[in-house]
Amino acid sequence: MADWIPTACILCTCNCGIEVQLGGEGNREFTRIRGDKNHPVSKGYACEKPQRLNYYQDNNARILAPLRRKKDGSYEEVDWDTAFSEVAKRLAAIRDAHGGDKIFYYGGGGQGNHLPGGYSTATRSVLGMEYSSNALAQEKTGEYWVAGKMFGGWPHPDFENCEVAVFLGKNPWQSHGIPRARVTLREIARDPERTMIVIDPRRTETADLADIHLPVRPGRDAWLLSAILGVIVQEGLVDEGWLAKHATDYEDICESLRDVPVDDYAKTAGVDVAAVREAARRIAEAESVALVEDLGVQQNRHSTLVSYLSRLVWVLTGNYGKRGGMGIPASMIGGGMGSDQGPAFDESQRPRSPVTGARIISGSIPCNSIPDEILTDHPDRFRAMIVEAENPAHSLADSQRMKEAFEALEFLVVIDVAMTETARLADYILPTPTQFEKAEATFFNWEYPTNSFHLRGPLLDAPDGVLPEPEIHARLVEALGGLPHEEVETLKEALSKGRPQFAAAFMSAMQSNPMVGAALPAVLYRTLGPTLPEGMASAAALWGLATMAFMSNADSVRRAGYDSPEALFDAIVESKSGMIFAAEDYEECWKRVASADGKINLAVPELYEELAGLESEAPVEGTGEWPFLLSAGERRSFTANTIMRNPEWRKKDRAGALRINPGDAQELGLSEGDLAKLTTKRASVEVEVELNDTMQSGHVSLPNGYGVDYPGVDLESTPIGIAPNDLTAIEDRDWLAGTPWHKTVPARVEAV
Repeated sequence: MADWIPTACILCTCNCGIEVQLGGEGNREFTRIRGDKNHPVSKGYACEKPQRLNYYQDNNARILAPLRRKKDGSYEEVDWDTAFSEVAKRLAAIRDAHGGDKIFYYGGGGQGNHLPGGYSTATRSVLGMEYSSNALAQEKTGEYWVAGKMFGGWPHPDFENCEVAVFLGKNPWQSHGIPRARVTLREIARDPERTMIVIDPRRTETADLADIHLPVRPGRDAWLLSAILGVIVQEGLVDEGWLAKHATDYEDICESLRDVPVDDYAKTAGVDVAAVREAARRIAEAESVALVEDLGVQQNRHSTLVSYLSRLVWVLTGNYGKRGGMGIPASMIGGGMGSDQGPAFDESQRPRSPVTGARIISGSIPCNSIPDEILTDHPDRFRAMIVEAENPAHSLADSQRMKEAFEALEFLVVIDVAMTETARLADYILPTPTQFEKAEATFFNWEYPTNSFHLRGPLLDAPDGVLPEPEIHARLVEALGGLPHEEVETLKEALSKGRPQFAAAFMSAMQSNPMVGAALPAVLYRTLGPTLPEGMASAAALWGLATMAFMSNADSVRRAGYDSPEALFDAIVESKSGMIFAAEDYEECWKRVASADGKINLAVPELYEELAGLESEAPVEGTGEWPFLLSAGERRSFTANTIMRNPEWRKKDRAGALRINPGDAQELGLSEGDLAKLTTKRASVEVEVELNDTMQSGHVSLPNGYGVDYPGVDLESTPIGIAPNDLTAIEDRDWLAGTPWHKTVPARVEAV
């Protein structure tokens, strides 16, 4: 029988440990997949999605040689030396003529594919690139901004031990996003001493397990959360003793909530006020509360305000820094998302995008601003892009406008595995191995109170003609003249004497030659990389991260069993199934609150006008020409990111049906399986209909991950579905963070 080889799933943020058996032609097929019991977090858990990962590994969309666009729009293969020479020449020409800040980077790694982001910094630094973005900027930046203002870091929930679990705009039964999601949900649901509260317009699989489901009307979460906070304040349920010790400005916040018209706001939210009061009281009386928000609110109306209100719910009731509550975990990549703008940060000093002046949060320009940063004659417009391991032409709002922007660039380079919708627009495509043909790691490591890290080695040899991203970036840096060869040779010599000597020589080299710091990941890859186990050279960049993690979290790392940065790094490289790198004392997360006095900052004045305006604002609703609100992108059993391009991986819902309430369907003359015409202000499409009584009247949804093309598929027998972003518009976004309103797109549905 074939050996079981440990690796990880790459289809959601959990990245559960799995084991794979290989077989088939050339021993390159995943014949069996199961959860890895040795993984320290997932502990053998795996949902249904990784069972079909072979559709990712073996697919017809692979690119197996560098490609260069010809004048007629088709592609020709070129050798790697030619590709690096020509790409470096084109990028350098734009830098020299217009400045490196006119070259824009989009990427940082796809789902479960994060090492490329670390190595890209060398290329970006050598070129003088200043601006970047990635998929998280259309999801999380409002949350990051609020977390930074209040904490200077990103608190995470302890669902394993909480008394009350709150899921806001999240359906972890399908989206996962918390460790061992379905096991954890069942454990909470079955325990009579624990309570699950779900806030979601749809009666989701998670809502079916909940003790309290608050079926908010789409886009009205701000009114609902304000009503919950109003109950907590007006009924004297605030933990004032805890707040006096641990927070600032809570009196002013409570005073502003004292006059919230709870009954009116509950009515606006579409939720029975008795249920609102029940939920608020249960949260306030609990020993511990853990809350997570997700795309249901983060890609919706008032998204940044909702992120603020959701934190007030658990801060006003004293649920930070305790078992079963919330805390900022020890991290492998610094203090946590959002720490770039701590409580003392002067908002007037925030960096802005060069053309539109959009806020740059956690280093990212809002995705919805990207086309307007290109499609202009402004002298500071972006003229070139490097896109890596992501597919923005498909995954970002207003695909038509996004593609128009990419086509207007003077130069576009795509670094990816497959011929994606974005790659089809590129001047050069530089192909990489799949995630199972190289060493890779994931930085979505936010477990609290213990945290893990999983560096996984290659399961298969990469085919001829592709190169891993660290090699691509190292060779681009070399082609650009940015690699300090003399220092590299000196560092190799120091490393031959031992890592302590290497560390000392590295620090000296960085101080004496700025080129070493600029090309740091590439230098590590060329020096430390070759000394690591076979196939693991890409882990070289983790040496620096391990050092910083140890210095930032020494007590937690020592408690996990590692008494030095070198011991931590060795354990990362050697642990096939992942390892716990930090074991927390709950109190330790207080030292990560970045305010001068170590207290949580409750004052976020930028949001006060928006909060006060709820009382007079008319909420979004389906009316007139647009009687429906569309959720453009819903997580279902067989949806994932677009790396799963072969539609055959789906056991059901092959067409990606439009879910609609049966009563609404009856009024429109639609039956199960009928075709409907779905129209937004941006486009019209025809889509198969699914009657679904979990949907509210006036609310329809399309799944994410559909609408990608795939070579060799008969589209009539195997529909690929609708690309949701063909229906969304870039101007529909949060005023502060720029995150899109994908979950409440005004729409019309008609029978075909």
